[in-house]
Amino acid sequence: MSASAETCHPTTDCRLCPRLAEFRDANRQAHADWHNAPVPNFGDATAELLIVGLAPGLQGANRTGRPFTGDYAGDLLYETLLAAGLATGIYERRPDDTLALQHCRIINAVRCVPPQNKPTPAEIKTCNRFLLRDMAAMPRLRSVLALGSIAHDAVLAANGHKKSAYRFAHAAQHHLPGGLVLTDSYHCSRYNTNTNRLTPEMFRHAVALAKQAAFHH
Repeated sequence: MSASAETCHPTTDCRLCPRLAEFRDANRQAHADWHNAPVPNFGDATAELLIVGLAPGLQGANRTGRPFTGDYAGDLLYETLLAAGLATGIYERRPDDTLALQHCRIINAVRCVPPQNKPTPAEIKTCNRFLLRDMAAMPRLRSVLALGSIAHDAVLAANGHKKSAYRFAHAAQHHLPGGLVLTDSYHCSRYNTNTNRLTPEMFRHAVALAKQAAFHH
């Protein structure tokens, strides 16, 4: 493994996943003013709570360069974080708004936008090295909120735990060896909310559980 692959963050032209790199190249040709690169995390490394998403949305984070910024999932996520006291400012769907996170950080299990929003198992595994190093670089981390089963599995893999030992379920909480608490939520995607698989109330509950685990255990 190269030295660059061992760092916390992928390079702006990371080619570890050929399919994602090709898709990024095509998007750079079609939308030269978009971010079109691995999306960095958002929030301070001293945060107690880490929120892990799936991957950048094509017209969301892949366009704006900030996780969950510019698409529907971000509307629900940031509205909920603001209401929970985990963010300040105003979310305006752009990275230069006044939104700031408080005691939480946001990251994606896969840093580059995948075709059809579906990374392959190999791409998830390849990108897991960055999640592992980011989590290791958070000295006060106590709680993780996984948005969806892929994020749940990625957190377990990054910490060396078997998926079979901790089953994903909305609002489930898993006390991992070492003191970390993993809280699950269905992903705050438009599809999940349109089908009522996830309601705003359900999402607020999951965020509240993760916040409580960050400060009360």
